[in-house]
Parts: sequence; structure tokens; C-alpha cells
Amino acid sequence: MKKIIFYLILAVTVLLSFSCQREIEDVSLGLEDYYYLPRMKKLLLQPAYIGKSYSWTIKTATNSDSILSTNKDYIFLAAKEGTYHLTFHLEDGERGFTHSFPITVLHEEVEYSPYTAKVYEYYPAPGQFVNTMPLYEQGDDAKKMCQKAEEDLSNDAMISLGAYGGYVTFGFDHTVINILGQKDFYIKGNSFYSDIPEYKEKKGGSAEPGIVMVSFDRNMNGRPDDEWFELAGSEYYKPTTIKNYHITYRKPVDGKKAIPDYSGNITDKTYISWTDNQDRTGFVEKNRFHTQNYYPEWIAADSLTFRGSLLPDNGVDISGFGSYYVLYAYDWGYVDNHPNSFKDLNSFDIDWAVDSLGHPVHLPGIDFIRVYTGVNQTCGWIGETSTEVARAQDLHIKTSPSVIPDSLFSTTNK
Repeated sequence: MKKIIFYLILAVTVLLSFSCQREIEDVSLGLEDYYYLPRMKKLLLQPAYIGKSYSWTIKTATNSDSILSTNKDYIFLAAKEGTYHLTFHLEDGERGFTHSFPITVLHEEVEYSPYTAKVYEYYPAPGQFVNTMPLYEQGDDAKKMCQKAEEDLSNDAMISLGAYGGYVTFGFDHTVINILGQKDFYIKGNSFYSDIPEYKEKKGGSAEPGIVMVSFDRNMNGRPDDEWFELAGSEYYKPTTIKNYHITYRKPVDGKKAIPDYSGNITDKTYISWTDNQDRTGFVEKNRFHTQNYYPEWIAADSLTFRGSLLPDNGVDISGFGSYYVLYAYDWGYVDNHPNSFKDLNSFDIDWAVDSLGHPVHLPGIDFIRVYTGVNQTCGWIGETSTEVARAQDLHIKTSPSVIPDSLFSTTNK
């Protein structure tokens, strides 16, 4: 009888030991002992065990631990090659759990391009260059126009976003890393300063500023469906900038009678009507220089609505009767705002990102960039102010041996 009891106790002990061992193994599920991945690519770390609190730390150059996150899941992202030593710690009110492991970051097998690689959305507002930049052809749908916009941006050709709110969403073949104290990416437009010294000195000429928004692919599905953040440029916190602005354009009715102006340059002053949430109304006028349809041909809807921040008008009628306008550049933080030769003024820092309430947010990097026309104004025969966009560049990927020093892109040089 004693022998039977002994074997029963032994069996229970073994089962309990096995159960405890299985529990320990289950805790570590989801985390490997080491990882390898290319630079500028995301690694989602998801421990399987649920606890009361979490911490992710990394070993610094002085061998101390620096906190990365206190969330359960963590996305690791690194700009430079090397080995990074991480530790995950979980508190559950009992024994807790700690797991340390290295992540070796390697150079990518196929070199990343520093330039625009993908267009996800092309959705312009009505404008005089819409349906021509890129060119609409009979039968083109939204997917085809998006493809054409991608081809143009990839080849450094210009596309137009139309009047206020029209936008394009694009990205690179990698995540653009947010590097502290440096500008992160550059976007070309077609802005220029006036040849007349008195206007050029004040940075006046043709500036059609576009607002920049960014998004980090946190759900890692490759689509621009995560939260968006505006990059707060020089005008963001000024009372002259309207937040949560809405505007709706209405497709012109077939057979509508055109109403020209006295100069002959405007062929229809009431071409495409709009209303906004500031109790204002107006029109995108049609001019004699661009005779095609200004409403996006591939969009069947009878109206288009756009939302965002509205920058104050920057155009001044110098002539007094609509023959000569000067559009002044804002200080910094907008696309198509300064000539491309002023690279620093056309470059952007991910740390300018703010949420919908204007609170600064920190993003480890960005996967998607959206640019939209930020001004709602018409400047006589020049037409509506419309942001034009060309190729974008990741400033952290070197394009040639003769690289502009990073100091030129510091955040203090706004």
C-alpha cells in the first residue's frame, strides 16, 4: 500500500512539474531568441502572455537600459546596421517574465530607392490642370489614374492636385526613419520667386502651398488606413489658419451657360461652384488657356468634399485690376512653397507631426505621405491656386558620393 501511495505522489509531482514547464514555455511563445531583418523594415514583436504591465528596453552604448515602450506589442525599426540587444519584461503580480534577445539589422539585399516608389491614392479637386497632369484618357478609372500618377512621380514628372483639398498619397519601398534633429524627406514642386527684386526679396512669386500629412503603418497591412498626422508648418499655430475646414465642389451641369468676364481670359466665372463650412460660396473659374473639363473625368459623383486645415490666402493683386498677382511663400513646412533649389525649405521633419487636437506626437518612422492643396483662392487669369507635386526623396538614403551635409537639414534650420 505504501508503495502505491509513493508512486501516486511521484506521478502527481511529475505532472505538476510538466504543467509548470509547459506554462513557462507558453509564456515565451511569440518571442524568438534572436532575429535578423533588413534596415528600415519593421519587426512586430508580440508576446503571447497577458500581464498587468510591460516594458521593452534596449542596451545603450554605455550598457545601460533605455525604455522603448510600455505597450504589450512593440514594432522594432532601425535605420543603421548592427546588433541591437532588447529585453522584454512582463509583470503579472506573481513571478513575472523576462526575455532578452538580439536583433541583427542587415543591409538590404536589393538597394532601396531614395525616391517615390508607390502612389496609393490620387484624388484631385477641380482645377485647370486636372485631367492633363496626369493625362486622362477615355475609359481610365481611379486605379488607372493612380497608376499614371505613380509613373509620373517615379519619373520626377509633375502632377496637379487641383484646388483646395485635392490630394495624392504616396510612399517609398521602405519605411522612412524619423532621425532626431534631422529633416527626413524632401518633396519637389514647381514654385518660383518673382524676377522683380522687391517681390523676390520677400519670397513672392508663384507659391501654391500644399499641406503634408504622414502615417505610420502600425497595423502593417501595407495600406494607408492607419491614423494620419499633419506636419505643423510655419502657419499651423497662427489664428489665420482654419482647422477642420470643409469644402464641397459640385460637378457642372451639362449644357450650363458659360459666363465670361470682361477681359476675355475667364471663359466661365461660375464654372464649378463650391460651398464651405465657413458660410462662404464661390467658383472654380474656367480660363481660355485650359479648355478641358476641370472636374476629374473618372469620378462619377456629382460632388466632391475635402477636409483639412485651410491656410490663409497668399496671393496679392499687385496691378489692382487682376492682371498681375504675386503669391508669397510661407516660411517653411509646405510643398510647392519655395523653389526646389532651396532644398532645406522643401524638406520635412517627421517630428513636426501633430494629432487632430494639435498635440505633438512621436512617430518612429512613416510609410505614407499625403499632400493636399492648402489654400482656397483664385487669382484672376492665373486661376485657382493648385499645389503641384513631383518626386519625393528620403534624405537618409545617400544618392551619390557628394552628399549634402546632414547639418543643413537640422530642425533648427527651419
